[in-house]
Parts: sequence; C-alpha cells; structure tokens
Amino acid sequence: MVLVSLLVACSDRQATTETKVNETADTVISKEESMLVSEAEAEARRLAELQAEKARVAAEVADLGEAYLHINSQKPGVKVMESGLQFEILEQGDGRSPGSASRVVTHYTGTFTNGDVFDSSYERGKPAEFPVNRVIPGWTEALQMMKEGDIWRLVIPSDLGYGSRGAGDSIPPNSVLIFEVELIEVKN
Repeated sequence: MVLVSLLVACSDRQATTETKVNETADTVISKEESMLVSEAEAEARRLAELQAEKARVAAEVADLGEAYLHINSQKPGVKVMESGLQFEILEQGDGRSPGSASRVVTHYTGTFTNGDVFDSSYERGKPAEFPVNRVIPGWTEALQMMKEGDIWRLVIPSDLGYGSRGAGDSIPPNSVLIFEVELIEVKN
C-alpha cells in the first residue's frame, strides 16, 4: 500500500510538473505572439504614416506644378498646346521633323520647377538616341513638332510626364518637368 501511495504521489507530481511546464510554454508562446502582433501593428502604423506623407507630398507637388504651369503660360514666347504641353523655341533649325515611328538623337537637360537637374545627356557627354514613341507623352508630342537643329524648352505637365506614379526615387509623383531639348538628328 505504501508503494501504491508513493506511485500515486509521484504520478501526481509528474502531472503537476507537466501542467506547469505546459502553462509556462503557453505563457512564453503567448508573450511571443503578443510581441509579434505588437511589432506587426507598429509596422502597419509606420507604413500608413509613410503612405500618408507620400500622399501629402504628392498633393503639394501637384499644387506647385499647377501654379508653375499657370505662371509659365503667361510668359512671352511660350506656346501652350491643347494637351497642356508648353514650349518655347530657343533656337530654330531647318532640318527634318520626326514622325512617331522615327528614331531621334537629342541632347537634353531635365529639371524640376525649382531648377534642380534630374537628368542630362550633356552631363553624361553623349547625346541620347531613342524612338519617338518610346518616351513620355510630352516628349513624343513635342519632338514631332520640332525640326533638326531646333532647341526647345519644354514644360511638361505631370499627366504628360510620369503622372501620379513618378519615376523611381528620382522623380516624385505629380512632378511638372522642364526639359531643354536639342533635336540633333532624325533617323528613319
């Protein structure tokens, strides 16, 4: 009987120990899950704040761009197309004009409305060659009106540029873009 009592007591202790181990494991897992949920919630809040900031900046860029377009359109020599494209002829050439399927060779400098340069074939020291119909819509429209030898200043509304998506890290969404473009050669 003593042996049976001892076995029962040992069995009870083992069951109690197993219960305590299981309860401790559940608590640790629960704390880890809780920490993971907290981390996920913090990351979700951070992403939401980042998206809200991007939306705020995009709206601000759009407003500044619209103001710039309005002021620029009033300048002498600036022509405004129905699409919203604005251009000014800086130097007039007398060569051929490209069609939408033509390839062209150009030199250009692209800036934001604040004058910061974001791209320049001049700075690279080499003209760019590309199909007319494989660039942003503002360029496609302008190039077909230009002649070899022309140098134009283009002011391209966001919807004729990269629009609300922007272009990577270099061009923010809703940016009005300014290009000085020299049409060097039309290739067919």
